[in-house]
Amino acid sequence: MSRYCVLAACVGLALSACSGGSNSGSPVGTSPPPPQNTSDSGCSGFCGNADSFLTEDDVRKAIAQAVAEARAQGKPSVITVVDRVGNVLAVYRMAGAPPTVKVSSGRNVTGGLEGLNVPTEFAAIAKALTSVYFSSEGNAFTSRTAGQIAQEHFNPGDRTAPSGPLFGVQFSQLPCSDISARFSGSGTNAGPHRSPIGLSPDPGGVPLFKAGVPVGAIAASGADDLYGLDDNAGDRDRNLDEFVALAGTFGFAAPQDRRADRITAGGLSLRFTDVEFNELARDPASAPAFGSLGPADGELIKVPGYAEPVVLRGLALGTVESGIRPDTTDYPGLDAFVLDDGTGTNRYPPRAGTDGAAALSANEVRTIVQEALKVAARTRAQVRKPLGSRAGETVVVVDTNGVVLALARSRDALVDAVDVTTQKARSAAFFSGTYAAGDILGTGSARYLSAALNLAQLRVDFSTVAQSAPSQYVANLRTFLGLPQAWADGQVAYSLRTIGNLSRPFYPDGVPDNPPGPLSLPFNRWSPFQDGLELDLVYNQIAAHVAFYLNQKGLALTLDGAPLAPAPTPGNPKPIDDVGFNCTGIPRLPNGITLFGGSFPIYRGGVLVGGVGASGDGTDQSDLVAFLGLHNAGAALNGAIGNAPIPLRADRLVPQNVRLGYVQCPQSPFLNSNEQYVCEGK
Repeated sequence: MSRYCVLAACVGLALSACSGGSNSGSPVGTSPPPPQNTSDSGCSGFCGNADSFLTEDDVRKAIAQAVAEARAQGKPSVITVVDRVGNVLAVYRMAGAPPTVKVSSGRNVTGGLEGLNVPTEFAAIAKALTSVYFSSEGNAFTSRTAGQIAQEHFNPGDRTAPSGPLFGVQFSQLPCSDISARFSGSGTNAGPHRSPIGLSPDPGGVPLFKAGVPVGAIAASGADDLYGLDDNAGDRDRNLDEFVALAGTFGFAAPQDRRADRITAGGLSLRFTDVEFNELARDPASAPAFGSLGPADGELIKVPGYAEPVVLRGLALGTVESGIRPDTTDYPGLDAFVLDDGTGTNRYPPRAGTDGAAALSANEVRTIVQEALKVAARTRAQVRKPLGSRAGETVVVVDTNGVVLALARSRDALVDAVDVTTQKARSAAFFSGTYAAGDILGTGSARYLSAALNLAQLRVDFSTVAQSAPSQYVANLRTFLGLPQAWADGQVAYSLRTIGNLSRPFYPDGVPDNPPGPLSLPFNRWSPFQDGLELDLVYNQIAAHVAFYLNQKGLALTLDGAPLAPAPTPGNPKPIDDVGFNCTGIPRLPNGITLFGGSFPIYRGGVLVGGVGASGDGTDQSDLVAFLGLHNAGAALNGAIGNAPIPLRADRLVPQNVRLGYVQCPQSPFLNSNEQYVCEGK
C-alpha cells in the first residue's frame, strides 16, 4: 500500500490506500438498449418552465441505471446528480468504489494539481457541474467537450493549432468564489453553486434533458481511476466513467441535434461522448430499481459543504427559488434575467461605483448592461442550435475595486458564465490599473502540498513540497514587455484577450517550441492543471477547502509536522473552517481570473473606472458584446464613458515581434444584416 497520496489523501471514509488501476472493463455492446428520441428538440431557449426540473424519482432512476452499468463493467463508482443551478441532488458511493482519483494530464508534470489524489466525490461533482453549466436548450455539452476546448491546442493533439476557445476556464466556479452560492445544509437553494475543484476537463459528466430542456447532469468517477483529460481529439477513448454516466442519462438524453458533436467552433466539430447507448455493457432500461439497492451495493453519502445522504428534487431555472429569474425592473423589453437570492431580491441591481469622484453612476452601469444585451440579441450565436439563434450572453460591470455593480443575462444563457463573466470583468479592470503589481507582489506563495495517511492515528500529514510565488510573473511581464512599471503606472489598457495572449504556454499562441508567455509556465512544466499565475493565485484556497473536507470526514491534520486540526468531536464539530469568499487574498480579485476573451476596461476620458465582461455563445461573440455594448453605451451617454483611448490599448505593444491582441469581433456578426467589421475604429 502506498502511504503517499497528495493533497486530498484517501478520503472516503473508506481510509484505504490511494487508488491506481487501468481504464478497462467488460466487453461492450452485450445488450443494446432501445433507441432514444433522435428528433429535433424544437427548443430555442423558450421551452423551460416551472416544470423543467428533476424529481426525486428522476434522480433515483438515473443513479440506478448508472449503477447497473458500473456493475456490468466491474468498476464500482461514485455517481453524482446535480440540477441546472448546481445543487447536488444525490451522491451515491458504490461498495468498493475508490476513495480518491489521481489528477494527471499524462504529461509527467509536477506541481499544481498534477499528481494529486482528490476525493472521488469531488471529481464527480466537478464533472457534473461542468456539463450542466455548459449546456442550454441550444447545446448539450459534456465534461469531455469542456476538456476539448480548454487545452493548449484546439483540437487537442494538433500541435500546429492555437489554444482552445475556453483556455483557462477550469479554474472558475471555485469553492472560494464570492459569486457562487453555498450549500444551505438542507434541501436545495438558490444557485449557481460552487465546485469543489473548479470545472472539469475529465470525461464522465453528461447533461440530463427533459422535453428539450437541460435540467441537470449526472457524472461518474472512480470507474476510470484518473481525473484527467483527452489530449487527442482524433481518436475514440474507452473511458469507463463516461460509460457509467451515459447509462444514467437513458430516458433523459440530450436531443441528438443539440449534442456537441452536431456543433462546430472555428470550423471544427466538438466532442460529446466517445460511447453510444448501443455500446453499453447493459441495457439501462432493465436496470434494477433504486429501491432494490441494499448496503452491499452501496449507499448515499454525505459530502460536507455539498450534500446530505438523501435524494433531493432539482430546481427549475427561471424561478425565484433557483436564483436565476426574469428581470422585472432594470432592463425592460430585453428579456433579461438576473441573479436572485431566493427570496425575490436581485443580488446585483445596477448601483454606483465605490471608487471615488470619477466612479460610474448607477445610470451609466445600467446603460452599459442594456446596450450589451441589445448587442447580444442581434448577434448570431456560434455554439448554439438551431442555426441562426441569437447569442445568449451574461454581462457584468465592476468598478476598480472589483465590486459587482450589475449582472444580467440573456434568456437561456450558459450558467457557467455567471462566475466566469465576473472573473473577466474584474480581470480587465485589475490588470489595467495602477495597483495590479502591488497587489500581486503582496500575495503569499502557492504552497504545493503532499500528504501521508497515518492509518493508526486516523491522521493526514501534509508537507510543503514546493512553493511558487505569484510575484515572479510581475517580473516576467515587465521584462517581456520592456515596461519596467507595467501593472503599476496605468499606462496600458489590458483586455482579457491580452491577458490570455500573455498566459499561453507558447508565444505567440499555437506556435510549438516557442517560449511561453510571461504569465505561463514553460511547456515542460505546464499543463491544464498547472498553468502559471492563474492557478498560483488560487491554489492555497483550493488546498484549504480540501483540508476542511478531510477534517470533516473524521481525519486529524498536520502541516509540516505541526498540528493543524484535530479530528472533529461532538464538542468540537468543526476544528477548522471552510474557505471564505476570497480565492486570492486580493480584494479586487475575490473569485480569481480566467484567460479567454470577452472583457474590457471602462474609461472616463483617460481615467480607468471599471470593467465590463460578457460570456456565452462564442469567445469572439463575447468580445463583440462587451466591447460594442460599452461603445454604444458611451454614445448613448454623450461620451461620458467608453472603451479605453486607442493610444492606451495593449495592441500597440509588439513583444517578440508579435502584436498583442485587444479585441476580436466576428467579421459579419449580426442576424438579418450584412454589416461587417463592426468593431473597427471604435
